[in-house]
Amino acid sequence: MSECGHAVVLVDSTSHALRAEKVLNELGIPNKLIPVPRHLSSDCGVCLRIERRDEEQVRALLQGAGVGFSAIHPM
Repeated sequence: MSECGHAVVLVDSTSHALRAEKVLNELGIPNKLIPVPRHLSSDCGVCLRIERRDEEQVRALLQGAGVGFSAIHPM
């Protein structure tokens, strides 16, 4: 992943984070589990960092897979 143009997916739980990671990895979409940045709130302590260019695709894939997430924030 490049060091610019990231977004974070705030997920509802750790199990949703792991499921999201699995869904994206299976499709070859770059992602990384990271701690939720301090300036963002979340019910879960981890979030998924993705490339901004993949945001709409990730949103659709996670919704289709039933992965609970509250927001996708640009970083």
